[in-house]
Amino acid sequence: MYAYAQTRPNTPAAQAEPRDRNALERLRDWVMERGGTERAFAKEYWDHHETGIYVEARTGEALFASTSKYDSGSGWPSFTRPLNPDAITLHEDDTMGMRRIEVRSREGNHHLGHVFDDGPRDSGGQRFCINSCAMRFILRDRMEAEGYGRHLPIVDGEATSVASR
Repeated sequence: MYAYAQTRPNTPAAQAEPRDRNALERLRDWVMERGGTERAFAKEYWDHHETGIYVEARTGEALFASTSKYDSGSGWPSFTRPLNPDAITLHEDDTMGMRRIEVRSREGNHHLGHVFDDGPRDSGGQRFCINSCAMRFILRDRMEAEGYGRHLPIVDGEATSVASR
């Protein structure tokens, strides 16, 4: 398996893109429906550090907790594990001239990103590299009100995973 170095934009303006709703939906369609990949170091959650959970952008299915997010240096949001392993499915992906493992949401069957075996060894060794546009972030203080209260023990560091319902 090969990894290619990415470069960070030099200016904050280069990191921020206009929040054009139609552009976001076009990107989301390309990524989630056609298996595309957004540009590194450019989207909303690659350098996001608030406490809460990340849910699938279309279905709202809970995917990852901020407690498993880390800076992989890749330019995409990276996580050591899913919030609930039953919320995702893994599939072999031989596109782009390499063998990768695709991550899809179980409920929506949408492309989210890929998982690699180059994550932190002390956290299991996996790096779930996920496209920002495939997710929506729920702030910890809004989780109960938005129906994600059962995930609070993970976000608060009291548990490491949630069993499926």
